[in-house]
Amino acid sequence: MTPTPDPRAQRFDTLLVANRGEIACRVMRTARAMGLRTVAVYSDADASARHVREADEAVRLGPAAARESYLKIDAVVEAAQRTGAGAIHPGYGFLSENGAFVEALDKAGIAFVGPPASAIAAMGDKSAAKARMANAGVPLVPGYHGNDQDDTLLRREADNIGYPVLLKASAGGGGKGMRVVESGENFQAALEGCRRESQAAFGDQRMLIEKYLTQPRHVEVQVFCDGHGNGVYLFERDCSVQRRHQKVLEEAPAPGMTAPLRREMGEAAVRAAKEIGYVGAGTVEFLLDADGSFYFMEMNTRLQVEHPVTEMITGQDLVEWQLRVAMGEPLPCAQEELTITGHSFEARLYAEDPEQDFLPATGTLTRFAMDLEGAGLDPERVRLDSGVETGDAVSMHYDPMLAKLIVHGDDRAQALATLNRALAALDVQGVVTNRAFLQRLATHPGFRDAELDTRFIERHDTTLFAPRVYRLEDYASAALVGLNQLASECESDSPWDRHDGFRLNAPHTIRIALCDPAHAQDEDDSEAVVVVEGARERDDALWTLTIGGETLTASLQPLAGDAVAVTLNGHRRRLQARRDGNVVVMVDPRGETRLFWRRIDAIDHGHHEAESTLTAPMHGTVVALLVEPGVQVEKGIPLMVMEAMKMEHTMSAPADGHVESFHFQAGDTVGQGDVLLEFAIKE
Repeated sequence: MTPTPDPRAQRFDTLLVANRGEIACRVMRTARAMGLRTVAVYSDADASARHVREADEAVRLGPAAARESYLKIDAVVEAAQRTGAGAIHPGYGFLSENGAFVEALDKAGIAFVGPPASAIAAMGDKSAAKARMANAGVPLVPGYHGNDQDDTLLRREADNIGYPVLLKASAGGGGKGMRVVESGENFQAALEGCRRESQAAFGDQRMLIEKYLTQPRHVEVQVFCDGHGNGVYLFERDCSVQRRHQKVLEEAPAPGMTAPLRREMGEAAVRAAKEIGYVGAGTVEFLLDADGSFYFMEMNTRLQVEHPVTEMITGQDLVEWQLRVAMGEPLPCAQEELTITGHSFEARLYAEDPEQDFLPATGTLTRFAMDLEGAGLDPERVRLDSGVETGDAVSMHYDPMLAKLIVHGDDRAQALATLNRALAALDVQGVVTNRAFLQRLATHPGFRDAELDTRFIERHDTTLFAPRVYRLEDYASAALVGLNQLASECESDSPWDRHDGFRLNAPHTIRIALCDPAHAQDEDDSEAVVVVEGARERDDALWTLTIGGETLTASLQPLAGDAVAVTLNGHRRRLQARRDGNVVVMVDPRGETRLFWRRIDAIDHGHHEAESTLTAPMHGTVVALLVEPGVQVEKGIPLMVMEAMKMEHTMSAPADGHVESFHFQAGDTVGQGDVLLEFAIKE
């Protein structure tokens, strides 16, 4: 299907961004550069958010819940009319792929920066989209895409396809309502869980089933079409490194891609877009098998989270392309004018705790900064797209992504080295994030060698989450960082107020115990004892450290921000370092180190038994209670399911025993730290 000039296209001087966070800030940055006036919308939870602060105008939509604010079509349209916005950019998520929203804008005479409603509908129903793609000659993964959603039929289709299979929400995306089913015995439980997630995220319970390829790569092609019949592909991105079907690290171009395969996939993606009369930016996602075969997965009818890596290698601003196409202009470039320069990576920074099964985290960012100059990084090659700043609150109400770190290099090796240094320079405090996990991924030998597939994290679970092996210099550096923090906390010149080991007529001597934070309460031999003695002046720390049988001469020099220079026996290292309570956190290009720090006379081991109560790890909603009070269960048995930040989280038995009582019922809202249930441990 060849589109006629888009009747929706119109010139506009004011753009409303119907989104929040980093994508709202990113879109407004380009809009301002084009001379457009910008309008933000916000919920009560985002009243002081960065995207609101940066916009020329901002309009309140409603309460914190997305369904009462960002998803209210009438409120968004009214905000555009009140502010004179001639166009709306939807970002991604929320209303970005909502055909009813596009139709409402068409009726109101407001330009939608995206495809027509008919294209969204064609790809929004994944079952119907598969049929359209087959007609366009785009290869498909074997599966069931029918409308009959009877449980027995779906189970039979899965059995016929052969396990493992992938259950996917027909109306979904972003990993919501998607699970791998390894056997028929697990099918029904997985189906019910997917339906719950799909209903919550998309208001639709329909499922499709596909053969699950065991080691495919996830390669997607950026396409762009205008209202004049032109269509191009801006090459591909590899998004194989995923967790729970959510992308974690992306790169462009895809490693190992040959010119013929790139052209074949790109042309197939453009055919897919033209088949549905597409206009604007879109992404056609493929599974790439080891033999070079590729299969259509889905098309995202919007700008993708990972679009910056394409911008880095092509030198094009995709948001500017979107705005110009929405104004009725033809594409800025023809296919033969587009080229690839260098290599780019994007790392997604989330407010989540990898050590606690990636549970989303909330709180206030006491520090959010990146020291490019101190890390020796070229600002032209490092880009931080964020929706937060120091002092901002991270709430339970929305997706936990805080920012995207994007880097560029002349080749993959240089870009990867830059990514690692940039991650080390990123300083985020006040909220737990996945920054250290991203650095472990970026430095993993398998990732360095581009041994990629969609189960990369699962395959390397034991190494990515291996217990930390501490070196002598880790203990020594942590001891100095802790001492420096003690000294900085005391502003008095009186020797009686000092906490750094000062003694009259005696050498300064301090004994420090250091151990892995996970073992801080264990009564074992995991601690290292550092004996610190020597002369200390106010502006220059000079110590002798004794650790086991080793003696080191050491000093610490504070630098800008949280950066310090630690010198051990004449070897100077620069790192980001701070004390977070009793934990010393140190970050350098080799990774992150955390050590529990205490003065030796403050050590007080105690015995700790399994908790008889379970508390909510975050704000959320109770989805289901899985056991009856009084029924004996074994340790690890699921007790209840919570939903937070669009994902389900299972609370399990801490030991053998039984639930005495639940404090909440399905549908109840709980706050972080609320006691969920009383659990009696079996004697």
